Amino acid sequence: MLKGISKILSPELLKILMEMGHTDEIVISDGNFPAGTYSQRLVRLDGHNVPEVLEAILKLFPLDTYVEKPVALMEVVKGDPIVPTIWEEYRKIVKNGHDDFTDFEYMDKWDFYERSKKAYAVVVTGESALYANILIKKGVVTE
Repeated sequence: MLKGISKILSPELLKILMEMGHTDEIVISDGNFPAGTYSQRLVRLDGHNVPEVLEAILKLFPLDTYVEKPVALMEVVKGDPIVPTIWEEYRKIVKNGHDDFTDFEYMDKWDFYERSKKAYAVVVTGESALYANILIKKGVVTE
């Protein structure tokens, strides 16, 4: 164990975060995401939910400031009555420490899946909220 690093971040995930460079992307997915199909590297954190994993990662991970929207969400499929209340929680987490964050990029479900294939890794959580998948683009570490 190390001081100052969340205990929910596994050694495998920490290694992946360290390997990632500027513009690399990582997906934090809910438990329904077909990660085995749409990932290059798969990390399982089944006992945790997306907000706590997102918060732990963003304490170590700068967002890309060279793109307009470094955080993407899978938009609700047309006709689906779901209203993803978890997105507001994400907004609070992302804004905390990333003052320049303005808004999410909202992506079609199938476009999100295709982009996930190119992401450096997908972290699968036990999150049960629908439309809880989030993609973040790594920025430049300056500290």
